[in-house]
Amino acid sequence: MRPSNTTPRSLSSLQPLDTRSFGGPASIWLVWISILLVWVVSLLSWRLWLPAPDLLLLVIAFWCLYEPRRVGLFTAFVFGLLMDVHDAGPLGGQALVYGLVAYGTVVLSRRLARFNAVVQALHLLPVFVVSEAVYALISAWLAGQWVGWSWFWSALFTVALWPIAYILLHYLPNRLHDEVESGTA
Repeated sequence: MRPSNTTPRSLSSLQPLDTRSFGGPASIWLVWISILLVWVVSLLSWRLWLPAPDLLLLVIAFWCLYEPRRVGLFTAFVFGLLMDVHDAGPLGGQALVYGLVAYGTVVLSRRLARFNAVVQALHLLPVFVVSEAVYALISAWLAGQWVGWSWFWSALFTVALWPIAYILLHYLPNRLHDEVESGTA
């Protein structure tokens, strides 16, 4: 028996039943405006509170995971240098932290893509803690005394904000885009 004319003759003609689960890349405007906006917010004085989360590091790590072709180690290093200059700390200290977190995120990206935001945060916890510990050890060596444990709380608070960053940067823009395309907005 020959197949009827209604069946597809090649695999390229097959279409998924539900295309909403296949999110495309984020808009380049969303990526860079979110990074620049969080960078400006990071320049405010609220970061003087020692266990304050590093929102810029969080957003850069997020985009390193979801848009690795647009945001990578170079972006992390440059924004780390900018934060070093702003904080008047050891030049290259924050750049090292940002670079380590970006590298850890890129290395774990294939594993992280399989999990939801909470499990991603648990997987990224050692990356954030180790990178902050490296900076704390370098700062302690340069200062000649231990700098305390506030860096640990900062890393924990930063990782705790990962699910919120996921919702704000990944879920909401895709949801709004789907509503605009369907005409319900």
